[in-house]
Amino acid sequence: MARKIAVVTGASSGIGAATAERLAAEGFELHLGARRLDRLEAVARPLGAHARFLDVTDRAGVAEFCNRVPACHVLINNAGGALGLEPVAEADESRWRWMFDANVLGTLRMTQALLPKIEASGDGHIVIVSSIAGLEVYEGGAGYTAAKHAETVLAETLRLELMGRPVRVTEINPGMVETEFSLVRFGGDQERAAQVYEGMTPLRAEDVADCIAWAVSRPSHVNIDRIVVKPREQVSATKVFRS
Repeated sequence: MARKIAVVTGASSGIGAATAERLAAEGFELHLGARRLDRLEAVARPLGAHARFLDVTDRAGVAEFCNRVPACHVLINNAGGALGLEPVAEADESRWRWMFDANVLGTLRMTQALLPKIEASGDGHIVIVSSIAGLEVYEGGAGYTAAKHAETVLAETLRLELMGRPVRVTEINPGMVETEFSLVRFGGDQERAAQVYEGMTPLRAEDVADCIAWAVSRPSHVNIDRIVVKPREQVSATKVFRS
């Protein structure tokens, strides 16, 4: 029996890389995409996965990547991220533009390109890795929370539009996860990024990957609409117990 095929975006590190490892353990054939090809190949090699350059903000590049995927049962829309933590009055429009392009339009491009193959599989699944920022707001985070709220709307609308077709849609909303997320958000400032997780135990990328693997391995008649997963010490986007 042929293995099911899964596509994972943003798979060179963090949640994407951890998800690739978990799905490989579940027996999936993997097609992994990311901008940092050297790091992506290091993830893919031990998994026997296909690794190709992918920038989800480039429509032509998305089409080229997806055309080389022979079939698709599961799409993990994981690529994205945050830039900066400025108040609205000081917002950098270019940063907002990138956050919408990478998080929202990137998910749109990948979903549009692979949906015919996902539906043709007869048992397809689209997973959108969002954030609790898709459900809450916080000071300084308007650009990122707006983008993630848009992803939430995209997931909910897609589920309505695909009703009656053999495609499930799941949204994953993690809280604080210690990956390169904060390092990217703060432009490579290691000290500032480390402060985000001081005095508490954040989630690991593997914790989120476990949620994704569980959702996509449910029987085909079971749809997990949304999983909200946070560290024990985090109650909301702005409420964290620190020792």
